[in-house]
Amino acid sequence: MKIEIAAGISLDTKAVSDDGTFEGYASVFHHRDSHSDIVEPGAFTKSLAERPAPKIKMLRQHRQDEPIGVWIDAAEDSKGLHVRGRLIREVPLAAQTYALMKEGALDQLSIGFRTKRDRFDRKTAVRHIEEADLREISIVTFGSNDKAAISAVKSIHDPERAHRIVAALNRAAAALRS
Repeated sequence: MKIEIAAGISLDTKAVSDDGTFEGYASVFHHRDSHSDIVEPGAFTKSLAERPAPKIKMLRQHRQDEPIGVWIDAAEDSKGLHVRGRLIREVPLAAQTYALMKEGALDQLSIGFRTKRDRFDRKTAVRHIEEADLREISIVTFGSNDKAAISAVKSIHDPERAHRIVAALNRAAAALRS
């Protein structure tokens, strides 16, 4: 099922596997975000050479104290920073994130970075990010760059398994409370 997120960007939930993998664009080049930043092509080249995808943290809502998965691939293409990651489904927040992503309730990505080189265009009041030290990529409700979105979530549609997982999580939560 395809869900339109923004012009030309859609979330596509596909029944392929049950391993929590997904992909999308963590940053889209030449697009002015809500902070009046534009990320330029090549901005992540040095950072990705120094810190490959598995070393970039996967977070939810930029919460540094709760990683939820691992990034498998991160590479620049002509559109932006394309990423593929896997949620660690045994982590309760990751399981919740996965369920929300499958339904389209969470469908955006956002980057956490340190600016290494930029230039400010006084006429347009826009900062152009030319080099960034990419630290983390978060799954978020509202991304600063509204075109940075999850494009595919791989899942298996098995309602019985979903009920078993929810029951197991409820039992684990009850055990923690007692």
